[in-house]
Parts: sequence; structure tokens; C-alpha cells
Amino acid sequence: MSVRILRTRGELRETTARWRAEGAAVGVVPTMGALHAGHLSLVERAQAECGRVIVTLFVNPKQFNNAADLAAYPRTEDSDAEKLAAMGEPVLYVPGGEEMYPAGFATTVSVTGVSEGLCGAHRPGHFDGVATVVAKLFQQTGADRAYFGEKDFQQLHVVRRMAADLDMTIEVIGCPTVREADGLALSSRNVRLSSADRAVAPVLYRTLADAADRIARGESTDLVLAEVRDRIVAAGYSEVEYLELRAEADLAPLDKADRPARLLVAAWLGGVRLIDNVKVG
Repeated sequence: MSVRILRTRGELRETTARWRAEGAAVGVVPTMGALHAGHLSLVERAQAECGRVIVTLFVNPKQFNNAADLAAYPRTEDSDAEKLAAMGEPVLYVPGGEEMYPAGFATTVSVTGVSEGLCGAHRPGHFDGVATVVAKLFQQTGADRAYFGEKDFQQLHVVRRMAADLDMTIEVIGCPTVREADGLALSSRNVRLSSADRAVAPVLYRTLADAADRIARGESTDLVLAEVRDRIVAAGYSEVEYLELRAEADLAPLDKADRPARLLVAAWLGGVRLIDNVKVG
């Protein structure tokens, strides 16, 4: 069985119009490809809750503030299509650059508040690119529900805020982070880790989970996070870009976990930027 691949807005709209006529709910899983088990878990959730599912594959240049990072991002359409074909009936939408951003394109969707700090502080323009392309994908697919992983927790907040502020009727659903057996959060960037760095990488999750447990027990947030930063670097990471306690509901900075909270981290290992987050309490 091969997955059906659509490459134009016209093909996509014709397909979704037919589904609508059949009375099917439509789910969308936006991705940049290099699909792994985390992405496939989103597809499975969408299949369980919707009559029809579209997986989008578009490496969005507008969300990269580093040209080298964009160039290095894995592009694996053939293997992605094979993985989806094994799952049954999802449709793969693979628009080209001109399809998404035709000549004269001049609009940017910008979300303030939840986009500030964390990744927003270290990747200027990144969330403008995310919000713009996701808004377009929501419009193009006309989906009822969209599925995103919680690993990119700030991105999930940005997308939810954008959809609510623009009165989109789509429901944005966050799904739990999928991890390797050793705790490393699945990411398309993991394939760029050397074998030595891959052995070190799980330290990020282990130290984060330990810090969350200690903060939940009432230890000083500042002291715990300072210690954890040192442990991450001592393990072999070159830099901890940020490590912060934020409110789960709105990403407000917190000094202590006096409400549902998350610890969020970004760190560099072997030239690869890894992010993760865990619940506190």
C-alpha cells in the first residue's frame, strides 16, 4: 500500500471537500518530515478521533533563523511516506515553497506574550514563522482538529493562542512527549548526534526530571536549577541555553511551583540543539 501524496492547494481542497460531503471529521498533523515514533503517535491519535487525517510535510524556511540549521535539517520524504503507508489511510500533503509562499507573499502572523522568552528569546523570528505557516496549513486543510507534541511546549502555546485570537474553529490538541527507552525525547534532530553524543543526550531528561521532583518537594528553585545547569554541562553539553520554571497554563515565569508548572530546557550537544520539558508536581 502506498500513501496518497498531494502537492497543491487545489488537490488538497478537492480531497477535503469530498470528505466533508461524506460527513467525516478532518484531523491534521503538521510536520517538517523526518518522521519518528513521536510523529506517528500524533497520527494514531488523529486516526482514533477523526474520520480522515492529513499529515503535512513542509520544511518551513520562515521558522529558521540560522541558514546552516535549515540546510542541515533532514529531508526524508520517501521514508516518511513509507511509514505513513503502513498506518493505513492518512493523506500526505507536501507543498513546495512556491505553493506556500508564492511571489508577492507579504503577510506575517505574530503572536506576542507566550512567544517571548525561552526559544523565542534565542531564535528571533522563529515563532512568527511557525504561526504564519500553521495559520496557512489550518486554512488550507480546513481541519477540525490539529495535533502537536508537548515536547515543543512553547510552540503549542503559540499555536493555541494564534488559533483562539484569529477565531479559528479548529481544536488544537497537545499530546504527550514520546521518549526513547533511556528517556531522550524523540526529535528529528537526534539523527545528527554522534554515537558518543547520543550516549550523553539522556542526561538532559534525567536531570530535568530530578529537578522537577526536588522543586515539587519544596527545594529552592534557584539553587536546584543552578545545580542542574552545572550537571548538564559536566556531562558533556556545551551550553545550557535556558532552564526555567514556567506556569503550565500561560508560561508565566515562576519562582516556585505554587501552581501547575513545567521545567523547560534547551541545550547544545555536539552542535545539535535539544529541547525538553517536564511537569512539576
